Formats: sequence, structure tokens, C-alpha cells
Amino acid sequence: MRWKISWRVTAAAVCGAVGLSGAGFALGLPGDSGALSPPAQANVTCPTSEVLLAHADGAVSIEASAACSGLPFYGSMAGKKLNSPIVGLAATPQGTGYWLVAADGGVFGFGAAQFYGSTGNLRLNSPIVGMASSPDGGGYWLVAADGGVFAFGDARFMGSMGGQHLVQPVVGMAADVATGGYWLVAKDGGVFAFSNTTPYLGSLGGMRLNAPIRFVSGTPDGDGYRMVGADGGVFNFGDAQFYGSASAP
Repeated sequence: MRWKISWRVTAAAVCGAVGLSGAGFALGLPGDSGALSPPAQANVTCPTSEVLLAHADGAVSIEASAACSGLPFYGSMAGKKLNSPIVGLAATPQGTGYWLVAADGGVFGFGAAQFYGSTGNLRLNSPIVGMASSPDGGGYWLVAADGGVFAFGDARFMGSMGGQHLVQPVVGMAADVATGGYWLVAKDGGVFAFSNTTPYLGSLGGMRLNAPIRFVSGTPDGDGYRMVGADGGVFNFGDAQFYGSASAP
């Protein structure tokens, strides 16, 4: 199905996106999406019919084509006091709930997404920039800009880049559902794979990019991943198919 997603750049900037049906491919822009001005338009062909968007103020919204409906809304933090802005989200594998994560590591679960812990009461060396669900939804990982990883529930800690030299900060992570490991991605497109069997399938590190990377998403079988740039450019690796990308009108 071909449809259009509009990334709205407002005070409540979009900070993450995830598809809750099909193969789960969605474009997303974690972090400050203010670099997109005017708003980008994405013409996307993808298996996912509906996309969940999280906003920095804690609001959650649903984007779908006119022919699609039925994605449940389980709640949000809109209108509630937040100690730090929302920077990302992750959906349960079954699509029955989702978590929002704030820059201080506060985690907010909705629907069937249970709370397994957070770093909201810890002093962090770097802010949290993203999260990912464990393969069965019984836990999650948080990742910080310095590459530090925090595991909760049944999500196993497989390693991190914390304390190691990074050319650019980490901006997000994706779970490898096949192995229980995960990938971290940096602003320059550098990729770091963790677990003995999580494959490294390539990166953009060392390449000249038109815009920094903001998001990474793994494929359902764990044999590929996609990165999305702040300008809407999409880069696919492994068995991740290219369905299109965004460009400024």
C-alpha cells in the first residue's frame, strides 16, 4: 500500500515512530526534528498500514492512510508534567501497547506494555535517546547518547559503547529479534552490534551524509536494518528492503 506520512515540526516535535502491524517498518525521527523545515513529506511503500508517533511533550498520535483504521490508542503523557521531554517509544511485539521514554530515562507504559524499571531516579552521564522492546515484550532496553545501555525485565544486557570513544553520539537502537541482541546507531551512521550472533550488516560511518542519522529499525527476522536521516533519507542493510524515502517539497 502506498501512502503519505507528514512529519509535523512544531513545539511538540515528533521524536519517534513505530509501525504496530505488518512487518513494522516506519519512518521516525528521534530527537529534535526541528531540522526539518519545511516539514518533509514521505512517499512510502511498506507492509505497515498504520504508524504510531510520539511527540516531545508526551503526546501520542496515529498516522494512517484513509483506507486504514483500527490501531488502538492506549494513552499518552500529553498535558502531564514531565521532568524531561519524551525522546522515543517502543511497541510491544504484539501491538497491544507501547512505552514512551524520556531523556532522563523515565518510562511510561500504556496498554499491555508493563513497567519493568527506568533510570528516572539515576544520575546519568548522558541523556537517554531511545529504547527498544525485547523480542517477547517482557522487557526493554534504554540507550544513552554516550552508548550506555540499560536493560530491564527479560531484556538481557549484551554490551554497550559506554566509556568508549565515539566519533558521534548514539541516537537510537533496534532489537535483533532473532538473537535477543541489539544494534546501536550513531549520528554519523556508525553501527554497533551486540550479542555473539547479532550480525553487523554495514554502516554509514566514514561516509559524507546530507543530514545526520536519527533512527534505526530492525527487520522482523533480524537479518537487516534501516537507518533514517534527519532529511528523511533511508539507508537499508541486509535483507531490509528499500520502500522509498522522504524529501523536502
